[in-house]
Amino acid sequence: MWQQIMRVRQRAIWSWDGFAHVWRTEGSLTQWIVANLVFGALALALPLSGAERGLLLMGGIVVLAAECMNTAIERVVDDIGLDKRDAAKQAKDCGSAAVAVTAIGVGIAWICVLASHYL
Repeated sequence: MWQQIMRVRQRAIWSWDGFAHVWRTEGSLTQWIVANLVFGALALALPLSGAERGLLLMGGIVVLAAECMNTAIERVVDDIGLDKRDAAKQAKDCGSAAVAVTAIGVGIAWICVLASHYL
């Protein structure tokens, strides 16, 4: 039992280290956090159901996760080499696209929720 607790603790430390790295090195994470704070406050202020509120808040967190994964891809690609290579550019662009597609999905969720209440 104690070993399991220590494993969970160690995983939490590694996860926090990863998030802290993204925070220190990627300005876009700060922008997404600010967007999450603004839209999170809006989600809490609007008369939404718990499910709608949860969906919108979760979507913002998924964008943060996508940004972390994008940073991981960038670090691995850069670790392999900094030479200009088509595959390296494509990998980085795909990671960036994943963040964009995730953000678009959250935007669509916001549109659907707001339209159901106000149109």
